Amino acid sequence: MERCTVSGMIVTSALIIWKGLMCVTGSESPVVVVLSGSMEPGFKRGDILFLHMSKDPIRAGEIVVFNIDGREIPIVHRVIKVHERQDTGEVDVLTKGDNNYGDDRLLYAQGQQYLQRHHIMGRAVGFLPYVGWVTIIMTEKPIIKYILIGALGLLVITSKD
Repeated sequence: MERCTVSGMIVTSALIIWKGLMCVTGSESPVVVVLSGSMEPGFKRGDILFLHMSKDPIRAGEIVVFNIDGREIPIVHRVIKVHERQDTGEVDVLTKGDNNYGDDRLLYAQGQQYLQRHHIMGRAVGFLPYVGWVTIIMTEKPIIKYILIGALGLLVITSKD
């Protein structure tokens, strides 16, 4: 019974920390894993990025994480152009992966030329190299995830207080 309480406390603590980070950073996802080599050499596959989202205007040169309508996985790329709309004062941004040949217009939704603020999840403010490989391996090779979960379950069942 005590093991269940400890497991529940760990899960609850993790959720509280995550929600707290969301409030502090202003980002719906304060931590993301770089999943491709499109930002090399600056960020490599498996790096973890820490995000922050402020009310400050987005500027060319910043690295942002954004969602595309109709896609589940966010993208990490650099803002290469900022276009201010005269009628509303809102800014539209164009992005590009540092290691990519062209801009991201082909990634955006059909007919979309720029990203708006609601597409942007946050700005990269720091990173940890390679730590995200755990997530990548478990996503790409689900059998490893199941083996790890099974081993942890077996450890809980067989361990003695």
